[in-house]
Amino acid sequence: MQASEERKISVNSVLKLLGVSSSGYYSWLKRSPSNQEIRKQKLKAEITEIYNESHQIYGAPKITSILQSRGHVIAEKTVGNYMREEGIKAIWVSPYIRTTIDPDFDKKLRNILSRDFNPKAPNTVWVTDITYIHTLSGFVYLTSVMDLFSRKIIGWQVSESLSAEHVIKAIEKAKANRKISNPVIIHSDRGCQFVSKSYLEATPAAHFIHSYSSKGNPWDNACIESFHALIKREWLNRYVIKNARHAHGLIFEYIEAFYNTIRIHEHCGMKSPYDFEKASAS
Repeated sequence: MQASEERKISVNSVLKLLGVSSSGYYSWLKRSPSNQEIRKQKLKAEITEIYNESHQIYGAPKITSILQSRGHVIAEKTVGNYMREEGIKAIWVSPYIRTTIDPDFDKKLRNILSRDFNPKAPNTVWVTDITYIHTLSGFVYLTSVMDLFSRKIIGWQVSESLSAEHVIKAIEKAKANRKISNPVIIHSDRGCQFVSKSYLEATPAAHFIHSYSSKGNPWDNACIESFHALIKREWLNRYVIKNARHAHGLIFEYIEAFYNTIRIHEHCGMKSPYDFEKASAS
């Protein structure tokens, strides 16, 4: 035997060292998997498929809901255990940083919404806010408009400044996407963009009822704040974003191709905002 040739060890020698009988070992090799094991492997494959289709966003609660809607009888704890065995988990986390500019506001600004986040119909309450997004070229800003009924994002705009004109563009997109027949409550924080003359002109009193959060209280606008945290921790924080154009493409993919149309929400009875509105209209 040449020196370079590897030494060969027989299976029987290893089994003897381990104290395992050769008959038991070969019997184990030929054993067919049980029905329970087959079901487990099929469920793991389906869990992984759902997980990947959600862009690795869904955790055990949402995956369990989808499996149950498909007829599977399975507990959330079991789904969580299978996910751990497969080494998969929901990808998310991000800090909250405030972007509101805080000038000296008129004390007459009122909180009409008063944290009533569950309107009974679409186009009764809209909420809006601005959040920052870090890119290699500096900060860019996302203005979003949400219909509280379905949590659907009905207008959004990416910009390189906090100018009010970009807020107006998001509002105009929301107006173009919705048919307003009655006055809509539109709620925001007290940022200077939302009390500007151009904002008030874009949301005239004939069609909108202005509502404002208490000074320095993000909880008064919790739903849109939550959405902005969500898009970062589920999606944007995965990427090194180059510039505003790159950010726009990523945000479009998340909002239009996933959040509004596919992503299930507890508020919507585990439906997407699109499906929830469609079901409510039928």
